[in-house]
Amino acid sequence: MTKPEILVIIPARGGSKGIPRKNIRLFAGHPLIAFSIAAGLQAETVTRVIVSTEDEQIAEISRRYGAETPFLRPAELAGDTTTDLFFSRHSSGWMIMSTIARRL
Repeated sequence: MTKPEILVIIPARGGSKGIPRKNIRLFAGHPLIAFSIAAGLQAETVTRVIVSTEDEQIAEISRRYGAETPFLRPAELAGDTTTDLFFSRHSSGWMIMSTIARRL
């Protein structure tokens, strides 16, 4: 029996207003995003950790800490009022299309 793929998608917007650039600010010597990535990578059932961001610097740091960043989220889906539904729909659509493309 094939083990199911369990995917973690971490949203990480570059334009935070409350604490600017909070995802890459250091906490205990590591960027804040590193802690979310580490939690996903340490989970026994998780097979992939993906960061959804529109920010290339966040994407690069995320890759250094072991996450995948197979796409950059469009800037219009990274605004102050963008809900989880929009980034989730974009991420899911991207993953479905890339799976289909790999199988062709």
